[in-house]
Amino acid sequence: MNIATILATKGKKVITVEPDHKIREAVKLLVQHNIGALVVVNKEQQPVGIISERDIVRNLARHENLLDQPVSAIMTRHLITGIPQDDVYTVANTMTERRIRHLPVLEQGKLIGIVSIGDIVKAQRDQLQGQVDTLQTQILSDQD
Repeated sequence: MNIATILATKGKKVITVEPDHKIREAVKLLVQHNIGALVVVNKEQQPVGIISERDIVRNLARHENLLDQPVSAIMTRHLITGIPQDDVYTVANTMTERRIRHLPVLEQGKLIGIVSIGDIVKAQRDQLQGQVDTLQTQILSDQD
């Protein structure tokens, strides 16, 4: 199973924000769409970073006026991305090792989707359940 399979089920919509938008606007987008992270894109819609709920909360504890600062002030600039052909198991390992919860997906340099660690876990669970169901069916048919 690969990332393309997850995006085919989940959809490819990605909520984005620009680096010069206020963090207050980013918070509103996160709440409005019930998501945990926004991909930060430049004017050409190229990904330049990511900002998460966790980034905002951790920085808010240190800076009372954080919400009026630009997204670029706290966004993660070193963006770890995937491609549709990436294997789900490999992506799960990368996300765990790098301690990231959201992975933007690019195809030929263009942002085409995003997967969360929850999406990855659900895909792995569903795949394992399918294997269990297949084995149970085989065992029952062998008993007949």
